[in-house]
Amino acid sequence: MACGVALVAAGVLVRAAETLHIVPLVSDDTVLVSVELADAFTSEVREAIASGLRTTFTYEVELRTEVPLWVDRTIATAVVSALDQFDNLTRRHTLSRMIDGRVQDVSVTEDVAEVERWMTTLHRVPIYRASLLEPNRDYYVRIRAQVRPTSTSIVGWTGGVSARAKFTFIP
Repeated sequence: MACGVALVAAGVLVRAAETLHIVPLVSDDTVLVSVELADAFTSEVREAIASGLRTTFTYEVELRTEVPLWVDRTIATAVVSALDQFDNLTRRHTLSRMIDGRVQDVSVTEDVAEVERWMTTLHRVPIYRASLLEPNRDYYVRIRAQVRPTSTSIVGWTGGVSARAKFTFIP
């Protein structure tokens, strides 16, 4: 059964207002998050990949709720990593995606556009059981994205970018 969710002010905030797009969704008793990291493939990132350095985009995902006059409460966390290991001899990229240290998917490609999509887009990553959320309560998903090797940067910020998207859980 699908649960409904109202996305209230699903705008992204903090340092990367137009760079990190987050869409939280509740479906089949699961809170899912989709993410798109725009403008992340800088010349530094492309050079690191072309040199054969293992390149990793790490997304730290937090499901949180606001607590008035106190520190916001973290409900759930997940770390999603998108990795690329380019082989200069075969001209192939070995891509892998990990969630909380567990390999979820592996792919091999020669298509640079596919590499960019793989590294900068997350689609419907499960982060929490919706049945454990309080009905009619406001929540938000906060994501911090970083790229490694650390000599490269995402849109000019070596510390990465972060943003958040709010939603109200309506069962």
